[in-house]
Amino acid sequence: MYNPKGMEAHSSHSSGPNRKRRREGSNGEAGDEGRGGKIPRRTSGLRDPAPFSDQLEVERTQYARLSLEEARQGTPENRPVRVYADGIFDMFHSGHARALMQAKRLFPNTHLIVGVCSDSLTHKLKGFTVMNEDERYDAVSHCRYVDEVVRDAPWTLTPEFLADHRIDFVAHDDIPYVSAGSDDVYQHIKEAGMFAPTQRTEGISTSDIITRIVRDYDVYVRRNLQRGYTAKELNVSFINEKKYHLQERVDKVKQKVRDVEEKSKEFVQKVEEKSIDLIQKWEEKSREFIGNFLQMFGPDGALKHMLKEGKGRMLQAISPRQSPSSSPVREERSPSPTFRLPFFTKTSPSCSPPHYSDAHSISEDEED
Repeated sequence: MYNPKGMEAHSSHSSGPNRKRRREGSNGEAGDEGRGGKIPRRTSGLRDPAPFSDQLEVERTQYARLSLEEARQGTPENRPVRVYADGIFDMFHSGHARALMQAKRLFPNTHLIVGVCSDSLTHKLKGFTVMNEDERYDAVSHCRYVDEVVRDAPWTLTPEFLADHRIDFVAHDDIPYVSAGSDDVYQHIKEAGMFAPTQRTEGISTSDIITRIVRDYDVYVRRNLQRGYTAKELNVSFINEKKYHLQERVDKVKQKVRDVEEKSKEFVQKVEEKSIDLIQKWEEKSREFIGNFLQMFGPDGALKHMLKEGKGRMLQAISPRQSPSSSPVREERSPSPTFRLPFFTKTSPSCSPPHYSDAHSISEDEED
């Protein structure tokens, strides 16, 4: 089980075995990180936080600890298996919740009791915490897997404490926890047969979260300065405060430049898309225009056929019609007498007189 009380001590103790964390599946067992199929939709949340042990009525019935076989077989509803898990639970996160989920699912009928160490004990034996004890008590009490919270829990479990809280089993990962001058503070629990081993959760811990904050300290300081925190509240000097404000202005200018570049790229991309679209449309229209032009004015176009057809009609219109062979021959008209002007005495043999109609012809007798 993931227990923050032992996490930092394991990480700082060079002689201890290597920690191997595994992410548990949705059923609390170690397995792949992939999620399974869909589950039925239901309302399973609790309405109230877990009570504190010092606020509950004292049990008057005789206490008899259950064996591991009895616990696994299942117990009556009024006699659940009482499992105890302890820790610091600083900056309560999903690793804590998964650890408590594993403890809750150890047996079919489990009453989970969670002990949270006080500030004085934690600061003395482990180190400074981000959250104070009241915040940590409250955070654990709102975890859905917790049935009871023990405030000011002891660092090492004594037989008197186990009997007072009627504890059947203690849940913790099986890696030895070196602290308080002991090679393993849970060794006597293991020897008594009350130890229920669980698995750690990989990739999440209070120390990991603090490491992220320390690594990106400047980022978070600037973030909180933007949100209205003062330099005094953040324990930042006057010079560093001005430096962070200057960095913030520089970052804003850089962001504006990046925004302009992005907008310019988008504009150029849109222009390219429009130009490509226009070129494609122009090509389509030009091909259509060329096709229509060739269809009208090409070698075999419609205009050539129209001209041929018009020429044929014109030639047909201006050419004389031939007389039918069976029509009678018209009698030849006698030539009109030669027209002579008064000042000519002889008729020019080479000039033939104009042909006039009978009504307008002038005879020689009338001239004489």
